[in-house]
Amino acid sequence: MPDKGPILIPILGDQLSRGISSLDGVDPDDAVLLLMELDEETGYVRHHKAKIAFILSAMRHHAEDMRTRGWTVDYVKLDDPDNSGSFSGEVARAIERHGPSRIRVTEAGEWRVRAMIEKWEDKFEIPVEICPDTRFLCDHKEFEDWAAGRKQLRMEYFYREMRRKTGLLMDGDDPEGGKWNYDQDNRKPADPDLFMPKPISFRPDDTTRAVLDLVAERFPDHPGSLDHFQFAVTHEEALRARRHFLDECLARFGDYQDAMLTGEPFLYHSLLSPYLNVGLLDPLDLCREAEKKYVQGEAPLNAVEGFIRQIIGWREYVRGIYWREGPDYAARNFLDAERDLPDFYYSGETDMHCLSQAIGQTLDHAYAHHIQRLMITGTFALLAGIDPRQLHIWYLEVYADAYEWVELPNTLGMSQFADGGLLASKPYAASGNYINKMSDYCSHCRYDVKAKTGADACPFNALYWDFLARNEDKLGDNRRLAMPYRTWEKKEKGEKIALRNSARAFLESLD
Repeated sequence: MPDKGPILIPILGDQLSRGISSLDGVDPDDAVLLLMELDEETGYVRHHKAKIAFILSAMRHHAEDMRTRGWTVDYVKLDDPDNSGSFSGEVARAIERHGPSRIRVTEAGEWRVRAMIEKWEDKFEIPVEICPDTRFLCDHKEFEDWAAGRKQLRMEYFYREMRRKTGLLMDGDDPEGGKWNYDQDNRKPADPDLFMPKPISFRPDDTTRAVLDLVAERFPDHPGSLDHFQFAVTHEEALRARRHFLDECLARFGDYQDAMLTGEPFLYHSLLSPYLNVGLLDPLDLCREAEKKYVQGEAPLNAVEGFIRQIIGWREYVRGIYWREGPDYAARNFLDAERDLPDFYYSGETDMHCLSQAIGQTLDHAYAHHIQRLMITGTFALLAGIDPRQLHIWYLEVYADAYEWVELPNTLGMSQFADGGLLASKPYAASGNYINKMSDYCSHCRYDVKAKTGADACPFNALYWDFLARNEDKLGDNRRLAMPYRTWEKKEKGEKIALRNSARAFLESLD
């Protein structure tokens, strides 16, 4: 290889930040940016059509943006006849084209890609510099240091460290308002009469329309629809989406962030996570803009704190867990759940209205908010004993913001308790009563949420008790489940049999 060739800088599909670390200190005249659309990435799971279209369109727009900023960009499209389909194959072809002196790349966000990049230096016999991803607040060593010696890695305590580090919502050494967490104020059920802002949408331009046509032709069997595509695909559009949320939705986000309504997929949620995770928005900058709304009296503390916690708390925390626990995390199955994922997760066709709503909007928009994921699709899978790896693959496929580093710990740890309590202090198991409290779903359902057993009873009710009974050997000593287990023990033998028979009949209908 020549000693004075350009620096080859591969930009991965979730690294669409103008200030990505691999560009730090590099003169645009001395480098070639390599962006690649790959079968390896679009097909390793059956990604939602709209997710693929969003990422490819954002990549193409980012490439043009970087060209206007003086960078030389080598862009390989998915339908290029010479496209090898793999990262390493395309880097090899780019080396042939450009004769680089070295490769510089920002670290990958997932284990499988990181392992591949770490082989490039030996494979290509060229120096490879892997830069840390500075878009995150907490690097790998900092998280390791925080976690060292702790018996339980609870997000709440990590979140407090991130508040102190950033100074967000801090009054000196104390949290603004005297409390770290205002989650108790953020659990109001929504009223269908609420005035909810119309979500901002973006009309596809020629570039996006070409991508939509490509995805429709190339991935006809992938889940989801392209009919509702309205994602921001440029930095400027993402900033407009940010402004819309901060101005129109943030003030009521806190109160109703756990609420669910039939026919209302968005409510007051931000819909910004795809842009954060792909690199079109900066997370700390977003949090500081939200904080300004509180300081200026335009949004209450419970709303702003709840929003900031999701970003510098949960988002940073699950990334730390993902890298700390390693690739075998995906194989954990503490509760030995083995049932196959029901077909209705890919069709939305079920008589359970809550699931048809959450899954239906997922297939339409590649989006559902966190309570729909955790307490509807997630809780049903937990109660029914669905194989957590199958559920993990489904979440990774169908949501536009899903990358393994953020999705896997949320699914296996938070939702399915498959890690045995590393993330969550108890399983997020709930009966139909929770869904009825936080939504209007039950009033539209053919099942009776008040009935406990029988063919017309809400399946969540019997499944909840069956879940506790069949997992008592593993969960019976969990202090946070002491009350439901006492309630179970007090039930008459006949009621226990009826509940478990109802659960068994329903589960057999799934099979």
